[in-house]
Amino acid sequence: MTLRDIRRHVGQLAVAGFDGHAVPADLKALVREFDLAGVILFARNVAAPDQVAELAAEVSSLARDLPLWVSVDQEGGRVARMRRPFTEWPPMATLGRSGDERLAERFARALGAELRAVGVTLDFAPVLDVHTNPANTAIGDRAFADRADTVARLGRAVIRGLQSSGVAACGKHFPGHGDTAADSHEDLPVVEQPPDRLRALELEPFRAAVAEGVAAIMTAHVLVPAIDAERPATLSPAIIGPWLRGELGYDGLVVSDDLGMKAISRRYSLAEAAVGAVAAGCDLVLLCNSTYDEQAGALEALVRAVEDGTLRPAAIEASFARQRAAKARFLGPAARKAPVPPVAVVGCDEHQAIAREMGEFR
Repeated sequence: MTLRDIRRHVGQLAVAGFDGHAVPADLKALVREFDLAGVILFARNVAAPDQVAELAAEVSSLARDLPLWVSVDQEGGRVARMRRPFTEWPPMATLGRSGDERLAERFARALGAELRAVGVTLDFAPVLDVHTNPANTAIGDRAFADRADTVARLGRAVIRGLQSSGVAACGKHFPGHGDTAADSHEDLPVVEQPPDRLRALELEPFRAAVAEGVAAIMTAHVLVPAIDAERPATLSPAIIGPWLRGELGYDGLVVSDDLGMKAISRRYSLAEAAVGAVAAGCDLVLLCNSTYDEQAGALEALVRAVEDGTLRPAAIEASFARQRAAKARFLGPAARKAPVPPVAVVGCDEHQAIAREMGEFR
């Protein structure tokens, strides 16, 4: 690989966050220096549907060799970066109580239509964690249920609905964040379960997501001592390789959770975490709340890691190929020819009716 190829491929390993309602100069510079995979939007980037659509179009106009993802965490309930006039969906536990796959798919189609209308192409949803620990407030009502089969069924329906709307779905948080007490935003949770239990319970929804053709799977910042006693799942080749790629046979995009979360940042610099996540098998690293200098530093660290052999060029090329395939599927010529819903669909009466129907199961 030439240095230009390395920088181009490394840029496709990162999704960056930024401040403001328009594309800042720092983000433009980052895209010029590295062919970024995409951006992630937060509430700080959202003022109104028309503004989000303009922002997404501006981001998309920066594309060089491959189109950019415009991504968001829009699950419903308390994890929703876009609030009114966007439809405010109940938490996913309501779908779990309904047990209704058709309702789950209708919800996801409606959610996907609103996201697509404003230019969002990748949603970090659904949560596929099985909520088996009542003390787990980090997941809580974000999960569908405390039963693996329910989570698997409804997770498949949400993936199907989102992706049929033209929005790539991302199941999270592999290999399961449901049986934890600590919040990975603040500390490193530990999953104290043996491999047989993980296979029988935690992995079932992810296995179903793979069968449904989910575009991406997000890793958890959790320690699973039965598999890797030293490294959290995001940084663990033993978890991403033999378990996700091997046992589940998954060949889509593996995405890290935000590397700025304290489960990681208290132990590693952003640059160290980025290199570690890619070395473990992640195809995309999320750099959500870091500065331009930190983001550029992490990308430069990835370039150096390829140059010094810490990261194998063949592995980087494999990640680049998976990225190219996912973007061809959701951002390629066929996807661009598909009709885009008008912005007026945001918060429409039909979607409000679905939200009310879900809310009956609170």
